[in-house]
Amino acid sequence: MVNYPVLERKYAVSEKIDETNEVLVIGMKPEDGKPNAFDPGMFMMISGIDKQTGEKHVARAMSIASDPSSVNIEFFVIKSPTHGEHQGRSHFNDIEINDPFVLRGPNGQFRFDPNKDKKVLFVAGGTGLAPFMSMLRHMRVINSDTDVIMLYSIKYPTEIIKKQELADLATKLKLKATVTVTRPAQGDGWTGQTGHVDSAMIQKYAPDLNERMTYVCGPLPFVKAVKDALAELNVPTNRISADVWG
Repeated sequence: MVNYPVLERKYAVSEKIDETNEVLVIGMKPEDGKPNAFDPGMFMMISGIDKQTGEKHVARAMSIASDPSSVNIEFFVIKSPTHGEHQGRSHFNDIEINDPFVLRGPNGQFRFDPNKDKKVLFVAGGTGLAPFMSMLRHMRVINSDTDVIMLYSIKYPTEIIKKQELADLATKLKLKATVTVTRPAQGDGWTGQTGHVDSAMIQKYAPDLNERMTYVCGPLPFVKAVKDALAELNVPTNRISADVWG
């Protein structure tokens, strides 16, 4: 893996999308117009800038959802986090196009090289989909033939982030993606997989698990539960790469 220099650069908000009831998609463009070199899976430290004083706000870590070849950087933001150190209404709800930010990075060891890993299992919880979107978008750009099985856990059917793009990626890549809904309700129209990701679900969708490198990202309780399930299936720890938020 390349050791990228950790740089601090000025960005501005270029896009703000109400992706779902719970999630915003935020795009940021660099002031100098140059892309930021990173591997899919890495994160940035993000600081807002007070428009009156010019002072930086406290930085927070956010996984990059965009492809490394993209000039702009994209993030998935929970509108009202219910756990972790950023509980409450997110200040990202109130940002406007062209608002200034400082991004510092790239950071992290949760990194994916499709030329190295030819068979993988991705397990995402909520906005933990972000680094996997970066990985899948990168695979599309380089025409990767890596075999990907992905389990994507969400609370409600309406909370699928980048639903159409995921469907498009499944037709262009060797990707088999399964969404599992943990809080199904009568009348929600969901007919797919339900329940939390456990060892039985992993075995069901990834029967050749021992041939795959597994990547896991999501909130701490989710990542812990998935790692416990993988331990039940006797997956060696060196075949698991995990990233936690919250």
